[in-house]
Amino acid sequence: MLVDSHCHLDRLDLGRFSDGLVGVLAAAAAQGVTHLLSVSVDLASWPNLVRMTEPYPQIALSVGVHPSEEGGRAPSVAELVKLGRAEPRVVAIGETGLDYYYGHAGMVRQQEWFRIHIAAAREFGKPLIVHTRDARADTLRILEEEGAAEVGGVLHCFTEDWAMAERALELGFHISFSGIVTFKNARQIQDVARRVPAERLLVETDSPYLAPTPHRGKPNQPAWVRHVAEFVAQLRGESLEQVAAVTTANYRRLFGVRGEAA
Repeated sequence: MLVDSHCHLDRLDLGRFSDGLVGVLAAAAAQGVTHLLSVSVDLASWPNLVRMTEPYPQIALSVGVHPSEEGGRAPSVAELVKLGRAEPRVVAIGETGLDYYYGHAGMVRQQEWFRIHIAAAREFGKPLIVHTRDARADTLRILEEEGAAEVGGVLHCFTEDWAMAERALELGFHISFSGIVTFKNARQIQDVARRVPAERLLVETDSPYLAPTPHRGKPNQPAWVRHVAEFVAQLRGESLEQVAAVTTANYRRLFGVRGEAA
């Protein structure tokens, strides 16, 4: 049993699958992937994300605005909490965080929105899904300043070094690995994957992005989280079954998903 702890089902090209979303879920189930967390990136697409996933109890949701969504409507604590409470399948706030990869022009706005999401998570009592890229110091500083340790969460698609992972772990956060960990040049990330305590480990696809080896360069899909789990297991000297069991248990505990739903 595997869980894809971070995907974007509303961003998938469903036309590639014979039965649309049903085909996506069938392909995932064939690889032992029994539960998915579809992560929100903007509020404009939220109603569609809720509607398209509603028939499928194996799909959980988060609500939030990605830091790179510059053109979207600004989130507020009240709106994020209201949307989360209105939809029983919401298990987290996010995707939020900081992304300075394309420069620092939007730093002030990103930091403000990040703080809003943390406040919403604390009020809602749900964990955070954090995106961080080229913003290590500010990400950790804001998590500490805003009391994010109160709710915890996950640094998803982790691409930093062990020093950052260690500080995130001290704040009560989990570390999640995407297909990037399977890339040949990802030595730093692979080192972190070996060292993360088993009880804080998660795997994901971030689909339709970042397809793992051997599918690198193709549109990603939840079924391929199995490749991530297999690679992480090899790095850690463990079996796929061990990594699958641990990451599924961690997912259930962090996001409050009942065993029979995952």
